Amino acid sequence: AEPVESGGDSRQAGGSLKLSCVISGSVLSSYCSGWFRRRPGKEREGVAIITGNGKTLYADSVKGRFTISRENDKKNVYLQMDSLKPEDTGMYYCATDWCWGNSVDVEWKHSGQGTQVTVSS
Repeated sequence: AEPVESGGDSRQAGGSLKLSCVISGSVLSSYCSGWFRRRPGKEREGVAIITGNGKTLYADSVKGRFTISRENDKKNVYLQMDSLKPEDTGMYYCATDWCWGNSVDVEWKHSGQGTQVTVSS
């Protein structure tokens, strides 16, 4: 599986952005998909996951503001980002793999090159 992200851009605080991810190759129906990010000077951080049966989990920092979704083919994954904050600035990565579904912090085997999100105050 090879994820490719798109949709990163610059926004002002309070704005919205939707990231897209297309996954080529084999994606098992049991696979989770998710997004993680790397912010300047911070460790890698899980943002959201969606499990094979559609359960979603979010990091506390984005809960209520971000929404992960996926099409039935499991090859198109999205991250709707609302009420953006400057601290959301970073590189966002899409990923897919099997996961337990109980944490957003997954050791993803397959992730993309990332798409940059910049939020100004």
